[in-house]
Amino acid sequence: MEEKEEKILYISTNGGEDPEKAAMPFVMANAALAMDVKATVVLQGNAVYVAQKGYAEHMLPGGGFPPVKKLLDDFVELGGKLWVCVPCIEKRHIDETDLVDGAETTAGGKVNIEALESNAVFTY
Repeated sequence: MEEKEEKILYISTNGGEDPEKAAMPFVMANAALAMDVKATVVLQGNAVYVAQKGYAEHMLPGGGFPPVKKLLDDFVELGGKLWVCVPCIEKRHIDETDLVDGAETTAGGKVNIEALESNAVFTY
């Protein structure tokens, strides 16, 4: 019998207006990746700004965590999946070409499938 891979989905709706909440999904996802658990971070609402090139560099660090830019870079480097809401970037006039390397656009159906296949879902 094949063992099911462990997966966690993190959904974030916070950007620079709440640096601590913006950092949390990446802190948790990086910990999951270090534990050999697959991790996906979905950015929705104002959180999509975090995936915009140049944005995270100017965010204040939150909650005593490393800067969001470092957390984001580490997450992508460790093999995490970074998904960005298409309707959310369109509303904010962010073009897909303006997203950081490693970001992939997505919509509701794909996120729902990932949630159903995950062992846990966290929202921030």
